[in-house]
Amino acid sequence: MKIAVIDDYQDAFRHLACAARLQGHELMVYRDTVKDAAKFAARLEGCEAVIMTQQRSPLPKTLVDQLPASVKLLCNTGRNVGHIDVAACTARGIIVAAAGGGLPNATAELTWGLILASLRSIPQEVEQLKQGVWQTTVGTGAHGKTLGIYALGKIGSVTAQVGKAFGMKVTCWGRDASKAKAKALGYEVPGSREAFFAGADVICLHIPLNKETRGIVTAADLAQMKPTALIVNTSRAGLIAEGALVDALKKGRPGFGAIDVYEEEPVVGGHHPLLKMPNVVCTPHLGYVERGTYESYYGTVVDSILGYAAGKPVNVLNPEVLK
Repeated sequence: MKIAVIDDYQDAFRHLACAARLQGHELMVYRDTVKDAAKFAARLEGCEAVIMTQQRSPLPKTLVDQLPASVKLLCNTGRNVGHIDVAACTARGIIVAAAGGGLPNATAELTWGLILASLRSIPQEVEQLKQGVWQTTVGTGAHGKTLGIYALGKIGSVTAQVGKAFGMKVTCWGRDASKAKAKALGYEVPGSREAFFAGADVICLHIPLNKETRGIVTAADLAQMKPTALIVNTSRAGLIAEGALVDALKKGRPGFGAIDVYEEEPVVGGHHPLLKMPNVVCTPHLGYVERGTYESYYGTVVDSILGYAAGKPVNVLNPEVLK
């Protein structure tokens, strides 16, 4: 079987242990992202299966309708397939397979890497030291500060535990389930949304992006934050109202940002306003990009391909296509 691996930025898949299970199949690996629908479809000519990493490339109906007739199976890492028009795939007779995998720890670890990098000015100090300069900033400690967790799900829970271990006061906001969980764990739930944003020294967003949560963090929310506060987003850029983050950081409320996700990805050529701001630490969507997570995510993809090849598809989200 000819299999296309798209958006594999580091050419990582072929070097994972799980990839060895596809021995005998032909892999076509594409490391760059193609936005043009016709060029994207042309890459998949002759391929029967397509391996997709998370939501790196959206597949709306307009693109699905242009896919080559050879494509019969789309395998996505993770369960979130909001970027794929599953109904359009079903109409074309294309199986969409997706399953779980991965732990919340990888993204929580990166979240804390960004928090500490920002509070202690680590990127700036590293660069200054390379230039021959010794100590240029005075950092901020985490102990005794207030950590705000927006949505106490799996990732938010791990992030909160680390904050507590550092001696931070943990506050939470979100839906009723998040608030109830926070209270049960001994975390504080502020009396209002305004109090949550105004009281935190560090706010981390751990909210899934969907129609209900797009733009859930508004310009008014950001304006409530302290001039000394840090906002961290390792979830999805769309959670913050369009343009609100850059504007807020320019105005100084909050004073700092640590960002791993962007409206349009990948960001290449350094063309994003956040990259030019001295009060922002930016990383290229590294949250889940960790070997153990990759083995888990891609392992489920390999299961889906081998099941399909054996005539026993697994992890199928549109079983009606099998009929």
